[in-house]
Amino acid sequence: MRRVRRLLSTSSPTAIVASVDSLKAAARQREATPVIAVPFMTDDGRRACADAKLSWFDLSGNARIVTSGLRVVVDGRPNRFRGQPRPTSTAARSRACLVRWLLTSETRSFTPAWAATATGLPETTVTKLVDRLEQEEHLARASQDEYRVKSPVLLADAWRDEDCFERHTILMGGVAARSGDALTRFVSDTFAAEGFQHAATGLSAAWLHSFFAAFRIATFYVAEPPSEELRAKLGFREEPRGANLWLVIPDDESVFQHTDFVGSVSCVHPAQAYVDLKGHPERAPEAAERLRELLEAKHDAWRREGLRELTRLTEEFGGYAR
Repeated sequence: MRRVRRLLSTSSPTAIVASVDSLKAAARQREATPVIAVPFMTDDGRRACADAKLSWFDLSGNARIVTSGLRVVVDGRPNRFRGQPRPTSTAARSRACLVRWLLTSETRSFTPAWAATATGLPETTVTKLVDRLEQEEHLARASQDEYRVKSPVLLADAWRDEDCFERHTILMGGVAARSGDALTRFVSDTFAAEGFQHAATGLSAAWLHSFFAAFRIATFYVAEPPSEELRAKLGFREEPRGANLWLVIPDDESVFQHTDFVGSVSCVHPAQAYVDLKGHPERAPEAAERLRELLEAKHDAWRREGLRELTRLTEEFGGYAR
C-alpha cells in the first residue's frame, strides 16, 4: 500500500480540516492513500478524520487505516504525550472568553468593538483574536467590518481540543445521595439558599440540558471554596476516592458568564458543558456527543428563526433545551 502521510502536531479538528484538500491532492498525484499522523488522536480528531474519510495513526499506538483490501484498527492505547496541566495564559483565557461569547450569544454577525464591549476584553486583544480565528477559518467576513462564525460546532470542537479541565482547582468529595440528579438538585438548592455563586457543569449539565443518561458524579463551578459551615450543610467530606461531587474553582471567572437556570438549577451553557465533559469519567464521551448534537440542532433551528422548531427540538432532546 502506497501512502502519503501528513504529520500534525495536534489532532484538533481545525488542523485536520485544514490539511484535507492538500493531503488528498498529493495522494491522488501519487495514486496513494492519504494518512494523518499525530502524537495522540482525540475523539474530536477521530470524528474529523471520519467526516473527511481519512485514515490515521498516532504515535501512542492507535490507528484506523482502511483502504481497498486492508483494514487496520488499533484502539485503547493511552496518550504517551500527556504532560502536566500548565497554568492557563492570559491569551488563552481571553481566547476562551471570546469563543464562549461567540457560541452563546447567538448573534449573526459582530464587530470586534461590539465583542470587546460584550466580553469586557480590550478591543486590541479582541481584534488580534478575531484575526487569528479568521486565519483558522472559524470566522468569515459578513461585511467589511463584521464577522460571523462559519460553523459553531467546529469552533466548539476546537475550543474543547485546546481546553484542559484539570487546570482548575477541583475539590472532590462525597455527599450521601440516591442519584446524580438528586445530588445536583440538592447541592444547587443548598447553594442558592446561602446565596453562594455556582453553576452546574459536566454530567449534571448534560442531564439538565438533554436528560442524557443516569450519572453519579455531580459537578459545579463555585466562585470560591465553600466554608466549613456550608460543607456541613451539604454533608460534604473531601475525599477523592469514591467522590460523587466535584466542586470546581475556575481559573477563569468568565465561566460564570452566560449561565442560566435550567429548571431551578443554575447551569452553564451547553457549549461550556460540552467542553468541560472532556475532563470527566463515566459516560462523558457519550454525553458530550449528545450535547454536540444539541448545539448543532439549536444553531440550525435558531438560524431558521423558527420558534416552532425550537419547541420541537426541546421535545426531541427531552430536556430543557431552549
